[in-house]
Order: sequence, then C-alpha cells, then structure tokens
Amino acid sequence: MAFTLPDLPYAHDALANLGMSAETLEYHHDLHHNAYVVNGSKLIAGTEWEGKSLEDIITGTYDASAVAQNGIFNNASQHWNHNQFWEMMSSGESGMPGELESALTDSFGSVDAFKDEFKAAGAGQFGSGWCWLVKAADGALKVTKTENGVNPLCFGQTALLGCDVWEHSYYIDFRNKRPDYLANFLDRLVNWENVASRL
Repeated sequence: MAFTLPDLPYAHDALANLGMSAETLEYHHDLHHNAYVVNGSKLIAGTEWEGKSLEDIITGTYDASAVAQNGIFNNASQHWNHNQFWEMMSSGESGMPGELESALTDSFGSVDAFKDEFKAAGAGQFGSGWCWLVKAADGALKVTKTENGVNPLCFGQTALLGCDVWEHSYYIDFRNKRPDYLANFLDRLVNWENVASRL
C-alpha cells in the first residue's frame, strides 16, 4: 500500500500569526513531506514491506548498528514523524490539561524545567533531527533527541511531543536561530490537548 500525504489539520496560513508562516508550511508539508511519501512509496513497491503498516516498516527496517539508515526506513520514518508533527500543533488556544501538567511536574520538577530540557535537546541536536517528549516502556516521561528521521518507535517509546529541527522546519521564519524556533514552538504552537491524549 502506497503512503498517502495527509491534509494539514489547519490552513497553510493558520499558524502565521504564531510564528510559522504559510510559506514554511507550503515548503515543509507540500514539498518536503510529500517527497517522503512519493519516495517511500516507490521504495516499498514490490518488497516485503508493501502492505505493511507504517509502524511495522519503521521498526522492521531500523538498524541500530548502522552508521546511516536505509532509504525505506528514512522515508517511512520521516513520513510518520511529520504525520505526528502536524497534529502536535494547533492554530487555536491550547491550554495544558491538568493531567499533563501534573505528569510533567512530577517528571521534571516543573513545566518550565521540562521546556528548558526540551529546548536544550533540540538546540543540542547536531545537524538534522528531532527532539521528543516520550513515555518510556516503564511509563517514565523523558526528553530525548534523535538524528535524521529516527524516532521513538525505534526504542519502544511512545511519542508524546516531537519537534522537527531540520532546517526546512524553521529557516524561512527563524533563519539560523534554532533556539528561538524551539521556544516559539513550545510557547505558541503546541497542541497540548493532543500531547495529553497520547499519555
């Protein structure tokens, strides 16, 4: 089964007053994400992975010992990552549900401490990649970072929140100021109800 590019859950210009321009979403969703969909669909055609779920393809093709991941993994994982990313943002007010606030406070000491750790992970990811808030297999909440398209599925974790720190995600709006992009993401763009629903 070929991959399918999902529609954005909001208009291209819906996040513009929140720090993510329509131009960024046009490039990021319509071009970059679509490239993962097109290339991934071509790569799985006629293979054992055709017809498998996206999650099965990711976990089945990830190689922890590899210096660089294979093409099927890269495109499938980036497709999955972006599917989550669009849903993790909101064009409207998104207050943090009490359950999530309590969980973050219990795990990190405070919501602000969580945000600081998340921003540090994203800013400290050398080159392209992602930073994540995950729920580990033992139920603990942790902040992690991954290179390129690697994601929490590879480690048996549940992705609660992820931020794309590839340059295509922020360079139009923030140029080389990745820390500013991360702060804006946490303070203005995150759909905290979506994050809480993943707990």
